[in-house]
Amino acid sequence: MRILVLGGTVFLGHAVAAEALRRGHDVVCAARGTGGNIPDGAKLVTVDREQGLGQLTGERFDAVVDVARNYRWVRDALDVLGATAGHWTFVSTINVYADNETPGLSTDAELLEPITDSDDVSTSEAYGGIKVACENAVRAAVGDRAFVLRPGLITGPNDISDRFGYWPARMARGGRVLVPDADHPTQHADVRDLAAWIVDAGEQGITGTFDGTSPTTPLNELLAQIAELVAPPGTELVAIAPEALTEAGVQPWAGPKSLPFWLPESHQGIVARNAQPSLDAGLRIRPLAETVSAALETERSLGLDRERRAGLTPEEEAELLATLAK
Repeated sequence: MRILVLGGTVFLGHAVAAEALRRGHDVVCAARGTGGNIPDGAKLVTVDREQGLGQLTGERFDAVVDVARNYRWVRDALDVLGATAGHWTFVSTINVYADNETPGLSTDAELLEPITDSDDVSTSEAYGGIKVACENAVRAAVGDRAFVLRPGLITGPNDISDRFGYWPARMARGGRVLVPDADHPTQHADVRDLAAWIVDAGEQGITGTFDGTSPTTPLNELLAQIAELVAPPGTELVAIAPEALTEAGVQPWAGPKSLPFWLPESHQGIVARNAQPSLDAGLRIRPLAETVSAALETERSLGLDRERRAGLTPEEEAELLATLAK
């Protein structure tokens, strides 16, 4: 197969290109940015952000994979390639849903209003609204050739979000580890598993709309499993009530002074989606140990002492343990 990856230089796009190459496909990566490198063996087409994909006019691809978060870029790709592509994957997001609270919902749940006049993705609502508009454009242009994937939190190798990786890195240090006393559901998907399914979809002609995530695991169980995999003997998980964490200024999910994966009740629905339709359609989730090992390797390569986008600094954690774990 001849496969075009719109992107292919970082994280999921790179993983898709690498998986397609591993299977022997002819891969072209059309990259608008300079944030990374394409996998060895792929062909690079450098795309001007303003001029679009005009240089690909007349090209024929068996499958196209688009991970863009910009409505104009998505429309441009469809205008140039939509009529001739054999299969079209659009990577959307779990943030397209209007209801973030209710657990167990599937892809037929209510969506946010589409946003076509902005490329501001600074909030999850804006990001979700733009992706809704992009999904609509994809379905209108390619119809039943479309495979729309809505991932939740993507984990595994080369994840620079600092969210999932915080936990393997912290557990590997050992000692007293501050964790939220929470058993709400969690979900994630290894980038390699999503990439494999996207390539499967192109090969097998899988179409439709799916949430790209794993079955749920209670947060306290997930953290205990990560500790069991990488923590040295004598590590102690110190569980602190969410109310105390909030009062102490600890943020949920991401950002400075946060505990990743912990969420308030108002947002627990985004980590409790019904994953069964995706599993039935071929998504395979690898053992947690493989994702944790890859995430820890990435953490070490980035530098365990770096300034993080998410999590607690050692100083913040020590202060919280001293004041909250009495």
